[in-house]
Amino acid sequence: MTNAHDRQTAGFKERTRVAEARETLLSAATTHGRTERLPLGRADGRPIAEAVTAPNPVPNYDRAAMDGWAVRAEDTFGASDRSPAVLRLADGDAKSTPDRAVDPGSAVRVHTGSELPAGADAVVMVERADAVGEELEVFDAVTDGENVGETGEDVADGQRLFDPGHQLRPSDLGLLKSVGIDEVSAYEYPTVGVVPTGEELVQSDPDPGEIIETNGLTVSRLVERWGGVATYRDVVTDDEAALRAAVQRDLTKDIVVTTGGSSVGERDLIPEVVSELGEVLVHGVALKPGHPVALGIVEETPVVMLPGYPVACIVNAVQFLRPLLKRVGNLPERPFPTAEARLRRKIPSEPGVRTFARVRLDDGDANAHDGAERTAEPTRADGSGVLSSVALADGWVTVPEGREGYAEDETVTVEGWEWSA
Repeated sequence: MTNAHDRQTAGFKERTRVAEARETLLSAATTHGRTERLPLGRADGRPIAEAVTAPNPVPNYDRAAMDGWAVRAEDTFGASDRSPAVLRLADGDAKSTPDRAVDPGSAVRVHTGSELPAGADAVVMVERADAVGEELEVFDAVTDGENVGETGEDVADGQRLFDPGHQLRPSDLGLLKSVGIDEVSAYEYPTVGVVPTGEELVQSDPDPGEIIETNGLTVSRLVERWGGVATYRDVVTDDEAALRAAVQRDLTKDIVVTTGGSSVGERDLIPEVVSELGEVLVHGVALKPGHPVALGIVEETPVVMLPGYPVACIVNAVQFLRPLLKRVGNLPERPFPTAEARLRRKIPSEPGVRTFARVRLDDGDANAHDGAERTAEPTRADGSGVLSSVALADGWVTVPEGREGYAEDETVTVEGWEWSA
């Protein structure tokens, strides 16, 4: 490891590519493995820790799929409008008289969802029959099983529903409840200590030379959105002893995140602190904005050292902290939603560097015909400290390392990194 003086003098001579840096970090991380039993009402969004099979079928009885009459199908054979089959109406219906059976030549009134009476094997729809006195005239023949929902038609007894790692959705919770499950074994939320650093940071009412702290707030909220539990710490000043104590305090968390102090200046102390406590795996990544990110590990706890400029901080959080959180917390990492758009201005990029350009989407000329081409307007070509360029954007365009930007009017993919968890 280069000493502090040499590092500050040399700067970043080499920068690790984004994919390599991410893989290096993820390879050093392990899933936490902690589980808990949760009632369904608290399990939305949680990845399950065990396979789930249905202990009961749904439905757990043969049921009428239509309003009408339960019959024996063979008693309706040959029925037509001109020559209806005539059946005897039983007293009551399947709901009010649940033990009512369908004898040969008879019919029992049923409603959608009613249990099919014993002896019946089909249902005649209400609009294809007429009740006349104590008799039922049937104008359409039905076949065995017609208009009947069989036992286990929705879910079979013993059917495998979900595999370990599946992230539960509201519809999944309804399905689990329908088969008689009221709690599940789920992975606990991963925990993250978020430590903003910098002697110039204050929470409000800044004096000249002071800056309101925003990175810690932003990152902690992103952690919560991505499926973790964030502990948003007070600002730690640029002091080695204070920084060391802050990192060590949060080694009880699954991940430690610092913001600020990750570059190579005299006050950028956090990489040196992490190097003394553990190992810095990567320092300096070929991405823009935010190449001064550092990634390390201390006592098996990953440490993500994010740059202090707000845009650079957010870009690196998405590229490194999010996949790390998903890995540690057994959470599926789904791609962000995207939209195709035509650039209204060019986006420059440095060769060998992956650039994330903030853009605002426009649905086209208001006077154009329906389906007008969507356009993307860069909110800022550079400026990693301009937070409004992210907050007022709809997403970003990623320029890969092998390109020197995108030209005006070129069609690009806009990634909505804040549209989804």
